Amino acid sequence: MTYAPINEQMDLIKRGVEEILPEDELVKKLERSLSKSLPLTIKLGCDPSRPDLHIGHGVVLRKLRHFQDLGHTAVLVIGDFTAMIGDPTGRNKTRPQLTLQEARSNAESYVEQSKVILDMKLVKVKYNSEWLSNMNFNDVVRLASSYTVSRMLERDDFTKRFQTEVPISIHEFLYPLAQAQDSVELNSDVELGGTDQKFNLLVGRDLQKQNNQEPQCIITTPLIEGTDGIEKMSKSYGNHISLQESPEDMYGKTLSISDDMILKWLVLAADAGSDVIEYAQRVLELNRLYESGGENLLIVGTDEPVYTTLLPGFAFHRELLAMVHAGLPNIAVLKAATINGASALGIADKLGSIEPGKLADVLVIKGNPFEDIKVTRNITLVIKGGEIYYPEMLLKSAEGMIGPQGPDDHADWELHIKPLRPAN
Repeated sequence: MTYAPINEQMDLIKRGVEEILPEDELVKKLERSLSKSLPLTIKLGCDPSRPDLHIGHGVVLRKLRHFQDLGHTAVLVIGDFTAMIGDPTGRNKTRPQLTLQEARSNAESYVEQSKVILDMKLVKVKYNSEWLSNMNFNDVVRLASSYTVSRMLERDDFTKRFQTEVPISIHEFLYPLAQAQDSVELNSDVELGGTDQKFNLLVGRDLQKQNNQEPQCIITTPLIEGTDGIEKMSKSYGNHISLQESPEDMYGKTLSISDDMILKWLVLAADAGSDVIEYAQRVLELNRLYESGGENLLIVGTDEPVYTTLLPGFAFHRELLAMVHAGLPNIAVLKAATINGASALGIADKLGSIEPGKLADVLVIKGNPFEDIKVTRNITLVIKGGEIYYPEMLLKSAEGMIGPQGPDDHADWELHIKPLRPAN
């Protein structure tokens, strides 16, 4: 297996990550992996408390896929045994316990749904009942002795319940230790989890040290808010998007996402690259400017022709289309292409609109740009400085000197620009 350079691996690993603890240890593990051509063991545990997964679960699954793509060994631990205990994380009361049969039934669905993100042919699927169900009471006592009650109460959720006199069952203290035992059994190099799992992941490091293993590094991913933009995505809140839903239903639900959440969703749910993020940022800034009353400040204008192989003008039409797809009304875009530019140059008294006393620079087009901005390409006549120019004549004059020379010949002129939201 050929592994990517450390910096390239870290760039992908850090994408959409909240915290890496300790980062320097992870770099050392990667360096050793690279020098020995041996993969790291990357562990992700999930308790099948429900039969279905949603996009929120997909965030950390996607991080596991990143490690897969880098050539490391992905281990998906199905917590069929720990599901019977019930993860107390984020709970203000004891979680209902499942039977082993219920947990395993849900687990089958988990593995099937994970195929949407993971390459299951390269995933090692482990059920923690394989080792936890074989422990006797002496083993449990030994495990329990590795941590103190005071350390357990460092957990924010336990602390709140203790202070408000909400009961905490003894078996709930065993949950982080059982999860940590998974790390010992697998001798994992890295464990993944949401930010709410940080305490449990750190217990895994501690238990590995006590068992004379090199402690795992932990990587936490942010919890993604649901379609309401407030609560974390959860079926309980009714703000989730299931991995099993049709593309049409998924798309319909994403339309409720607020602009403030788009960038986070692009990173965590869509695994978008830096180019898409940058584009989205510009789109959002553009919309904020317009919505804050800055319509008259918007101006269309490009650097073309930076490259001498392009005939000037076509990039201008692409920019008009991009602004419309960004959510601006056609009328605002047309103003940005005409009067606003003239105003910015201080010549609005001469150019930019058709009014008595102004120079008659006119584009005669076929179609209605208020309905379809792309018809601005259908130019039949240009009047500039009182002189008439025909497109055929202009294009012929550039023949053999520069290209592409027409809308139909301009390679991929729309640049795959698609609207972020459907038109009203």
